[in-house]
Parts: sequence; structure tokens; C-alpha cells
Amino acid sequence: MRICVIFNPSARGNKARHFRDYLDNIAGQSALKATAVVGDARRFAAEAIGEGFDVIVGAGGDGTINDAINGIADVPGALGRVRFGILPLGTVNVYARELKIPQGVEAAWATVQRGNERRVDLPHVTFSADGVHGGQKKVHFAQLAGAGMDARAIELLNPALKIKIGPLAYVVAGFKAIGERKPALKVSANGRALSGEWVLVGNGKFYGGPFRIFPDADLADGLLDVCVFPKADFSTLLRCGPAFALRRQLAGRAVRRLQAARFEVTADGPAAFELDGEWMGRLPAVFSMGEERLRVLVP
Repeated sequence: MRICVIFNPSARGNKARHFRDYLDNIAGQSALKATAVVGDARRFAAEAIGEGFDVIVGAGGDGTINDAINGIADVPGALGRVRFGILPLGTVNVYARELKIPQGVEAAWATVQRGNERRVDLPHVTFSADGVHGGQKKVHFAQLAGAGMDARAIELLNPALKIKIGPLAYVVAGFKAIGERKPALKVSANGRALSGEWVLVGNGKFYGGPFRIFPDADLADGLLDVCVFPKADFSTLLRCGPAFALRRQLAGRAVRRLQAARFEVTADGPAAFELDGEWMGRLPAVFSMGEERLRVLVP
């Protein structure tokens, strides 16, 4: 197999430093493409396929992984013939955790080289680039999405603070977001409508790291799992946080759930949504399960 590794040379943290120390080993067995700006990973993945590579490896966090997967999807027919590997170098690495990919660089690289393949669902979102109908964009996501509070927190995230304190920077941004006015969101699917202030969408079970928020999710069931929180306030966090941390199922009015292959999320005011932990755009948006699957390399 011909492997192309797409990585961010400016990535920080112990994992990124270890990856750079290991680069000589990887470079002897693959081609390397270093990103410089947002969108490079997507462009490089598409370019590498055109150059004849049949394995694309994303080395980075969930955002880099998302970009590279979209690059594969941009090439007609590539999802059926190209395999995707992951070297998890990010702050959270939710998708790698879902797929049980080792967090260490050497073990993750060994997973790529073994070539064990799993075919998983690849959902996408259709939305308007300017927040109104018209000029529709389509973006794939691998693991999760959110609308409302978490997307707003990502908007408010301080990158410099993230470098200093890691995942705790999201907590700081979350406290800022929770104090703002929140528009009402509505999820419409299969003739059913659920309303609330915060919506989370899962392709897999995990969200935000080790939190198993979508216990019934399956990466290969052709469905997306949706959690709708009536309120996005401190009482919701106090009620839900311990349950998520302890992997307990939430019941009652704290959260409402549904499964669907396609649904729309709308808002009564300006509201953002995120994909795989990266701010993406503003509602309304239609979430759909694609027919093609991603061929991902797993242990």
C-alpha cells in the first residue's frame, strides 16, 4: 500500500512532540504532507489520491481528521477505494477513542501498517454558508456534531489559553457561553419534533473524550443519535455532568433522544453548529447519513 501522512507541523503538546521525534521512521515508509493553514488537510488528501496513494493518514486532532476525511470524500469514488488511518495527536481525539485506536504514536502507526479495515458510516450536513437558504454547502463529519451551547463555546474558545491549559480551555469557554441568551432549537425527523436549547448528534457513542453520551449509537447502523436538552444552563450541567462522567443513562426530562437517518435542526434566532469539535456554520442545517462508507484502519 502507498501511504500519505498529512500532519500539522505546528501542533503542540507531548503527543505532537513525540510524533515529530518519530517522523524519520514514518518518513521512510510513507510520503509526508505538512499543513500550514486551515483547509490544507482537505486539499492535500484529495491531491494525494490523485497522485495514486491508496492510504491517507490524518495525524492530528479531530479537526484535522475531519478535514482529511472530507478531502477523500471530495474525490468521486475515492471512499470506495481509499483507506483512512489515524495518528491521534489532538487534545481529545474522540474519533480515535471510538475506534479503539491507540493513543501512542508508535502503536497507532503499527495499526496503520497492519491494514485491518472497518467500514463505518459517514454522515454529512447540508447548510447555507451565509446562514440563509441558498448557496448550500455539504460537509461530512466522522463522530459528532452539536448545535447551541457547545458550538457557541467553540466560537468563544481562546486558542492561546487552549495551548496553555488544554481541555480546560473548553470549560472556560463553556462558562461564558452558558451565561448568554440561548435561541430555541428544533429537531424535526420522521414526523416528530423535539425542542430545546442544546442539541448533540452522535455517529458513535463518545462525545468530548471519555463521555459516553450516545449509548445506543453504532458506527455502522446507518443512523444518527440525537440528544436534545430542553435547557442549556448550570442546572443541566450539574444534573448531566456526573451521569455522563460515570457512564450512566440519563432519564426523564433532562434529555430527549431520537435516532434518524435524516433530520433538520432550526433555530428561532442566530445559532451556530459544530462538526467534530470545529465551528462550522449557522442553522438551519440538515443532517443526513450518507450511502457511502469510510474504510478506516483499526486495531
